[in-house]
Amino acid sequence: MAEHTNRLINETSPYLLQHAHNPVDWYSWSKDALDRAKIENKPILISIGYAACHWCHVMERESFEDEATAALMNEHFINIKIDREERPDLDNIYMDAVQAMTGSGGWPLNVFLTPDLKPFYGGTYFPPARAYNRLSWQEVLLNVSKAFHERRDEIEQQAENLTSHLHQSNTFGTKFNEETQIVKEENSHVIFENIMKQADKEWGGFGRAPKFPQTVTIQYLLRYYYEYEIDEALTQALLSIDKMIEGGIYDQLGGGFARYATDTEWLAPHFEKMLYDNALILSVICEAYQLTRKNRYLEVIEETIGFIKREMTDANGAFYAALDADSEGVEGKYYVWDAKEVQNILKQDAQLFSEFYGITESGNWEHTNILHIRKSIEDFANEKNISVSEIQEKLMQCRKRLFYEREKRVRPRIDDKIILGWNALMNTALSKAYSCSGIKEYKAMAIENMNFLLAKFANSDNSFFHTWKEGKAKYSAFLDDYAFLIQALIQLQEITANTDWLLKAEELTSFVLQHFSETDNIFFNYTPDNEQDIIVRKKEIYDGATPSGNSVMAWNLYQLGILLDKIAWKERGYKMLNVMDMTIVRYPTSFGNWTCFLLGLVSGINEIAIIGTKSEDYLHELLKIYIPNKVIMASKTAKSDFPLLSNKQNTENTAIYLCSNYSCQRPVFSLKDFIPLISKHL
Repeated sequence: MAEHTNRLINETSPYLLQHAHNPVDWYSWSKDALDRAKIENKPILISIGYAACHWCHVMERESFEDEATAALMNEHFINIKIDREERPDLDNIYMDAVQAMTGSGGWPLNVFLTPDLKPFYGGTYFPPARAYNRLSWQEVLLNVSKAFHERRDEIEQQAENLTSHLHQSNTFGTKFNEETQIVKEENSHVIFENIMKQADKEWGGFGRAPKFPQTVTIQYLLRYYYEYEIDEALTQALLSIDKMIEGGIYDQLGGGFARYATDTEWLAPHFEKMLYDNALILSVICEAYQLTRKNRYLEVIEETIGFIKREMTDANGAFYAALDADSEGVEGKYYVWDAKEVQNILKQDAQLFSEFYGITESGNWEHTNILHIRKSIEDFANEKNISVSEIQEKLMQCRKRLFYEREKRVRPRIDDKIILGWNALMNTALSKAYSCSGIKEYKAMAIENMNFLLAKFANSDNSFFHTWKEGKAKYSAFLDDYAFLIQALIQLQEITANTDWLLKAEELTSFVLQHFSETDNIFFNYTPDNEQDIIVRKKEIYDGATPSGNSVMAWNLYQLGILLDKIAWKERGYKMLNVMDMTIVRYPTSFGNWTCFLLGLVSGINEIAIIGTKSEDYLHELLKIYIPNKVIMASKTAKSDFPLLSNKQNTENTAIYLCSNYSCQRPVFSLKDFIPLISKHL
């Protein structure tokens, strides 16, 4: 039996449950906690993290499990634990506050609020004793409590100023200048030039360590190459993908990507594996495979989806949120190898395997080895004077043996809550994987997953919930959830030709327009109009670890405007892009999804209709071709309900139409004849 148990024992979030036996008198974010702060006139401490967060675990062990520290927290504060993945709206608000105060942010996020929820002090990780030029956590607690009671007027003024700053920084998008036009070909070139200024041309990626995948920036480079045949764009995009695949950020044995690398060379990851990262990386590798047909990309697609099926999928076809970085309390322990251990398992094959994957006696990370690749299989085979096929077979057998042994280790903890938006991102990735590979299992996984999402997350008032676990859906869905879900539905229609998915996307878009809009603002709020427990309804426009809900909705509106002949939707998507002005041109790596939208409009959206008895067969083959800016509909007969499928003659042979603004070229009757119409590279 645990010595301590607090209110978090009644939660479903794995992160909150990790803290259920702390001596801290934790609340979840709730009316009871907020009311108590007002009644007792105490400051609120909110501590925000997530289940796969390494430093969150460290601070828990050092401070939240310490009885003396917990006593200080319980005496002086109302203590609230928040899972940032359950309440990203709160995380966004208070992260902005801490970044405004300190210039940096991260998790764990610890913020002190007045009883009316206004932030006045905060930071990230605090050590148990002074270190890293930081006060100890106990010193912070005592200093904040003293200031709150002895300098209350000053605290209230600081909180008011900070809250006013949060409101002020959220006012963009109220004016639309009809004369502003950023959709110009010259801007697509400037975006490319500005991306390349940040590109690491030796190791791939952008900027310095720590390195994040920045998949939408890679996506821009692929699409820019497709449009203009600038070799430098393709080189940098593929270098970034290749170096990630070869590095420790990619699980060489089990597939799947960690969240980011702590170094320039992608060797040492922060070992947590997030669903959304794997979804976004899969999507961009699918595009790279369509463009290059490089077999290694297809292998990684199959390996990563294999990892998702094996370790992150529940019995209903839904996808879990994350795998922890730690196992047995040690970061990365599940994934790293000792040279002697590899020797004992692989015997006579150990030397060959160790040379290829960089395993040494001294190790490459904390005296252990992270598997990684430093030279191509072709170069390695030449050095060893062995055929490539023989080397590949030998390495594959070695990987299988090590994977079998790794399965015996204590696994990292899994965050098994189901998040609507992240599932939708993986759903889109599966649709893209089916498109590029033709593997029907991926389409079946996407359909099963979407049926689950629509059945389990829907509320009685046509709204959706944000999370689901153990049969219970919780929290109103956020803009990201709806945006990613609509995007996934559009993709599902594309690969299945089932217009029911499109009609559901239309229904959800109408809901977003009604409940996330403001009359005087072109952008959408992050939270729906019925949410009452936040101090700011934020508008997220930056494309960070995931694309912003606004950038995805802008593209959704534009596509649905074409597919459903809704001119107002198409115009709103276009206006949202234009309101971004030159910001996205100057800082493209912070607005990657916006830049892809801009490039799509500069290039022109290809409208493709396939009509006839073999429409599904033609669609299956057409999807394998790299056509980045397109909408597709396919049907055995013409349909008056959808503009792309209407006013088309039924012919004996299946016809393929290429259209723009519903004005179509003469149909062709084979893919051989269609490819010259669409291809940029013949």
